[in-house]
Amino acid sequence: MGRATFDMSTWFSIPLLVLLLATGDLPKSTLLTSKPAAAADHSLEGQSIPVLPVMLASEPQQASGNAKAAGSKSAALTETSKFALIRFVSGEFAKARKPIPAGKDGFTIYTDKPLNQEYLDRTVATHGAAINTGDRTQITKLEFREHTIIVDVNGGGRPKSHWWQNIQVGMGSPEGYPQSQTTVTDEGQQGPPGIQPGLGGTLYVQFPKTIPDLTPDDLKKLLSPFLDFGGTHSAAVQWIDTLPPEMKKAITERHAVLGMDRDEVVAAMGKPDRKVRERDSEGYDTEDWIYGHPPDKTIFVHFRGDKVSSIKQFPE
Repeated sequence: MGRATFDMSTWFSIPLLVLLLATGDLPKSTLLTSKPAAAADHSLEGQSIPVLPVMLASEPQQASGNAKAAGSKSAALTETSKFALIRFVSGEFAKARKPIPAGKDGFTIYTDKPLNQEYLDRTVATHGAAINTGDRTQITKLEFREHTIIVDVNGGGRPKSHWWQNIQVGMGSPEGYPQSQTTVTDEGQQGPPGIQPGLGGTLYVQFPKTIPDLTPDDLKKLLSPFLDFGGTHSAAVQWIDTLPPEMKKAITERHAVLGMDRDEVVAAMGKPDRKVRERDSEGYDTEDWIYGHPPDKTIFVHFRGDKVSSIKQFPE
């Protein structure tokens, strides 16, 4: 009987001991009454406590920032659009609606602000007018900076001369063979016949941020306060009408074809980004007109003498 009583008491003491040990491992805060807990809640009043860990909670913001960056990148001017602007705006004729100041400073068109007519009048009075209202003009160069498109009209007002603009490389040849010679030029400084670089005007189309992805019509619209591109091609149209049908068709469709001369190529594609002149092994003067910049779409128009002898596009 005594042994049975000892066994029964031992049986009830074991669970009690386990309960006491488990209670000792619990935080003391769980043993407090509800009143101190309320005080602890009051101390956090007005604070923001994230439900998710900080690293997880910040991921949506990071993704949003990446999406925004990607969106702004896709809105920037692409190389393909830049090539289209050079092809369809450079070389275009227009009629001047307003005078364009002379000199390298030209005039700045802010795309996010109205035209400051008073400042334009003051600039023309100070520097003179390279181009007057009503004059026939031609876009002779487009240059692209981070926030600006520089538009030279009638040769531009920025005369420049760099050593790399006219490089001639003589290559020795065996006796009895003509010498091969290469000339690399920066076409941007040369205007059409009768137009001298530095004696025209320059317009700076300034954007508040990176240049957006523009079409040729978009750029013409931005230039419209100064230049009227409508109804100004009468002389050019009359000249084109005198050409053979295949040449006229190519110019209208804006591409070069074999047999074109330089004036016809300019009418079709505008002025090239650069030229490479050579004298081949047979003594012929050759010239490559390069539109675009590898590895982007680039067109090479090759002249042998005065006519186009081959046209290559990369990538095909």
